[in-house]
Amino acid sequence: MQKIIKYTLLSAAIAMLGLQSCKDSYFDKLSNNPNQVAAPSLNALLATSTYKAGNNNFNVASIIVPYVQYTANPAANGAGDTYQSIDFSGTWDALYFAMADANEMKKLAITLNSSEYKGVADVLIAYNLMMVNDLWGDAPFSEAFNINNLVPKYDKQQEVYTSTMALIDEAIVELAKTNSAVKLAAASDLIYGTTAATERSNWLKMAYALKARLLNKVSKTSSYNPTAVLDAVSKSFANNDEDARMQTFRERNPWANVALNNANQSLGGWLSEQLIDALRGVTYPGVIDPRLAKITDKTVDGTYIGTVNGAGNRPPGANTLKNENYISQSSPWSGLTSPIFIVTYAELKFIEAEAAFDTDRTRSYNAYLAAIRANMDKFQVLAADKEAYVTLPSVSVGAAALTKDLIFKEKYIATYLNPEAWNDARRFDYKYKDFGMPMNAALPTFIRRLDYPQGERSKNGANVPVEVLRTTKLWWDQ
Repeated sequence: MQKIIKYTLLSAAIAMLGLQSCKDSYFDKLSNNPNQVAAPSLNALLATSTYKAGNNNFNVASIIVPYVQYTANPAANGAGDTYQSIDFSGTWDALYFAMADANEMKKLAITLNSSEYKGVADVLIAYNLMMVNDLWGDAPFSEAFNINNLVPKYDKQQEVYTSTMALIDEAIVELAKTNSAVKLAAASDLIYGTTAATERSNWLKMAYALKARLLNKVSKTSSYNPTAVLDAVSKSFANNDEDARMQTFRERNPWANVALNNANQSLGGWLSEQLIDALRGVTYPGVIDPRLAKITDKTVDGTYIGTVNGAGNRPPGANTLKNENYISQSSPWSGLTSPIFIVTYAELKFIEAEAAFDTDRTRSYNAYLAAIRANMDKFQVLAADKEAYVTLPSVSVGAAALTKDLIFKEKYIATYLNPEAWNDARRFDYKYKDFGMPMNAALPTFIRRLDYPQGERSKNGANVPVEVLRTTKLWWDQ
């Protein structure tokens, strides 16, 4: 059931903006405004930090969904579709503001000897830092928490990754403790508060889930350790009920807002032809994925058809006829009260399938099938439809015939509207079947990173790295 933010929670979240009162700093001092919270409590910080984690998942996913061709701009030459330079200062700031709140929670937790709050703070700092690292590479972290330094240096991208892993490992140590002086307050936890009896243990499993994701991300490098990946997976989620998700909104799920705006002719949220064709039996002839009907509604013509990235809606353009598909409020992923999924059991099973592929093909295959079933259950696909799909010869290929292409194909659907989808696309070198460059692309090859925001150039220009091409691969993507 959806939880609605109470006025007091909103006040706490707004009050926390005092942590960011100076426009020129990352984590600045509280202002002297008497209407702001001078000393926020652990509960207020927990509510704010968990809310921002979910909201930043949406913020970052909104950036990457055209890059992985989940969505397409209704107008030709859309900036996101065609890999143009876009200023994402707002998202950069939101990610650092979220880390500021979590860092304040961590400091207070240490003071109050609360291993549970400290562990959760580490998880939340790590999660937001992961997204910064994945979008831009080099980023401020080692000096970013010094409130007396308004121009922190940029750590190298691999150093940021190492710092993120250290945060996760620290969180695992803290969340394994059972003697915390201050226990997590379920009412203030917008990610796991509804499972209060297992709240601490679920956060521990989330830490292991993020560790598995981090370890698997370096699959193209010499440091990749499948055994370590599988160890983290084994200590993480055991079922869909343990997924990390945020389901508290001021009004509605933000993806539902996208769907609502489309219904009101604002024309956002159109679904890409790549996604629709992969599900409706075009890319894979004769294979109609039952998740298609759980992602979008049929067009006014009673069919499914996507928008071509870079080309915009089909003539006459600026489509108001609803004869192409778009994000739907009827979907379990983008309904009014749908949760925002941060990391899921289904994703973990796909990670297991990939990590076990070279050493234990049977384990890999079983994890692959379990991942598909888990994601179908999350999409609320009927049991009969789920089994009909899973037992198709092109899906249940047998352990010996399993390929990594099949694992990535299915994971592409399971990470719908999740920021992690772009990391997978880059690791996979965009080799999804029939996945082509967008029309009218501004780059000669697929996009690999973002330009640094203009806000950073104006506030911390001396430290911002020399700009590299958006086609330049991050260190783990080499």
